[in-house]
Parts: sequence; structure tokens; C-alpha cells
Amino acid sequence: MTRRLDPERIGDHLDRLYRVALALCGSRERAEDLVQDTYVRVLAKPRFLRGDDDLGYLVRVLRNMFISQYRRDSVRPALATAAEIDSFEDGSSRQPAEIVESRLVYDAIAALPPNFRDALVAVDVAGLTYREAAHALRVRESTLTSRVFRARQRVAEALAPEEPAAGKVSEEACVLVADPTPQRKDSR
Repeated sequence: MTRRLDPERIGDHLDRLYRVALALCGSRERAEDLVQDTYVRVLAKPRFLRGDDDLGYLVRVLRNMFISQYRRDSVRPALATAAEIDSFEDGSSRQPAEIVESRLVYDAIAALPPNFRDALVAVDVAGLTYREAAHALRVRESTLTSRVFRARQRVAEALAPEEPAAGKVSEEACVLVADPTPQRKDSR
């Protein structure tokens, strides 16, 4: 005799299902998630049971969910613990000096004449080959090569440190150098 699983009565088994899930998972959070996933799966569509064993059916569904999750998680890389996450350095985050430097470079590129800027952006920023960039910009490859060269020169000039004015001493020019002559000891 088959009967429909009563959604009103399956809540009576929550504590026992949680204990089973806790025994399988070993973690309170994962056990709660597993029980919740089990109820979501069971309540998603009408279920028909043979016999009167609601708890047995729910435990079987819970166990199958656990096995499926275990298989899925074993293929994925393991998650880091909170202590491991705290010790990670974000390699994608840049230091303030790098951010300022990249802004200066982009500002210098933006200040270029349009032909030079377009050529430099196509090759150095977008990473196109010279042939692809020339085709995209509808110019000859030799013209593109010349524009990229000149654009790079102008960006380098814009980013070069300023020369000190005549008669003034810059901090970079003031470098202390140790005396290369060895000290003589007076021998008497």
C-alpha cells in the first residue's frame, strides 16, 4: 500500500535527522545545512511511500544527499579555514605606490595625440599584435609601428623625473659616497 508523505508530519523528525546529519558530517553547521537540503528536496514534489516509515525514508534521503555532497566536495578544492584565510595575502591587491604609478601611466597615455594613443592602447594595453592592431585601426603596419614607438617615447618623457633647474641641487643628486682611499695609519 502506497501513501503520500505528509508534509505536516515530517517536521516531527527534525531532531533525529539533525543527530544523524551531525554524526555523518561532524560539524554543526554542515549538519544543519544537510538537514535543510534534505527537507528542501523532500518537500519540492509529492513523495509516495510504501509502509509507514517516514523517518526511514527521510534518513535514506539525508544519507544520499550527504554522499552526493561528499562526492561533489571531493572533486572541488578544499576550503580554507578561518586561520588560513587570515594568513593569506591578497596578491591581486596593489600597494598604494603601484596604484599611483599606474594612474600616472594612464594619464600620460590619455594626454597623447589620438593617433598615438590609439596605437599604444591597441598594442600595449589591449595586447593586439602589430598586424591585428594595424587592421583594427585601418593603417599600414609600418605606420602603426612608428606611432607605437613615438607614443612610447612620449609616455617615457612624461614619466621621466624632472631635471633640476640650473644652479639648484636636487635630493637625488646629493649622494654620499664613502671615501675610496684607504685610511693610513701612522706608524712611529
